[in-house]
Amino acid sequence: MNLCLLLAGGKQLLLAGSTFTLAWSHSVEKTRWEEDWQVGMTGFQLIEARIEGSGAGMEPPAGAVFDGKVWRYRPALAFVEDRLVLARSGATGGAWEICSEGACRDIPEAVGNGPAVLEPCP
Repeated sequence: MNLCLLLAGGKQLLLAGSTFTLAWSHSVEKTRWEEDWQVGMTGFQLIEARIEGSGAGMEPPAGAVFDGKVWRYRPALAFVEDRLVLARSGATGGAWEICSEGACRDIPEAVGNGPAVLEPCP
């Protein structure tokens, strides 16, 4: 399965293959967060997360390890919903990034001001 962005009218825009990193900056602390995801037939699975710093309600969870730069942890989650809904608060500059195959890019603004909806696609 691949990762697609849901567009108006039910159309999809291919963003990445079966593994990708979702990245953003925290709206208050301005520190980077990254999550590595895998897309499967039954939905999305969070593989690993990294947090650049803590504060403002974003403490690393129990078991997180600081590697000198970021806090790393592996959530014990099964596959989650069949879509990821990413809110756009406007407080972070609106930038959610998708990283895949060594390159990162902003999620297109083609969805307007509403949330970005990511879905598995063939």
